Amino acid sequence: MSDRPVSYEVDGRGVATVTLERPDIHNAFDDSVVAALSETFEQAANDSSVRALVLASTGKSFCAGGDLNWMRRMASYGYEENLRDSTLLAEMLRRLNSLPKLTIARVQGPAFGGGVGLVACCDMAIAAPEAAFCLSEVKVGMIPATISPYVINALGERASRRYFTTAELITAEKAYTLGLVSEVVDAEQLDDTINGILKGLLRNGPRGVGNAKRLVLDYANQAITPELIADSSKRIAEIRGSDEGQEGLTAFLEKRKPNWIQ
Repeated sequence: MSDRPVSYEVDGRGVATVTLERPDIHNAFDDSVVAALSETFEQAANDSSVRALVLASTGKSFCAGGDLNWMRRMASYGYEENLRDSTLLAEMLRRLNSLPKLTIARVQGPAFGGGVGLVACCDMAIAAPEAAFCLSEVKVGMIPATISPYVINALGERASRRYFTTAELITAEKAYTLGLVSEVVDAEQLDDTINGILKGLLRNGPRGVGNAKRLVLDYANQAITPELIADSSKRIAEIRGSDEGQEGLTAFLEKRKPNWIQ
């Protein structure tokens, strides 16, 4: 088992790769891994050089959810300790979900429990056929509470009612049809597929990407009210007057590349 449960690297393109490094226990996480992921996501969010983030893992499994030793400790916790512990997990997931950069889960193998939550928090997931998903909490009398807002958004209410309660295994192809997975490609094509997506993304305005993602997070499932329409008008007016907006429009009219494309 690695002494570094989570690694963080940023390449010359501005792509950050966050990797779970616990292959011997199927990249299961405990409170220390939750803390490391939370800090890493915050670091990426605040680094203006980071344009996108890839969440990956080593070994055959993407993430098996909670570490058994962590669960043993939790079994002896009182309510306040459990609440503090679950709040830290919920905050880590929130940071990943709301990260103002594009996020891609590279899913090479099974994801169980909280591992499904990590996948659901990313903007997209590229999975190998060997990947499989299971919301297994009910098997031990638990519920997928902290991950549920993100998984329900990804699967929809109907499918979530089924898989939250049955703990059935979801194949990669089934996850694709449900919307949890964006693409299923052969394992050896994972990196090429992700790099193809990133190549297109990196031609787009950095702030534009973050603001476009924010639109989805803020407007999904909202009623189209006069207030929402007014807010959308305000947002586009602000973007048009921003440095990036002005550069993008000017570059388009002058038929040249904008300054964020090197």
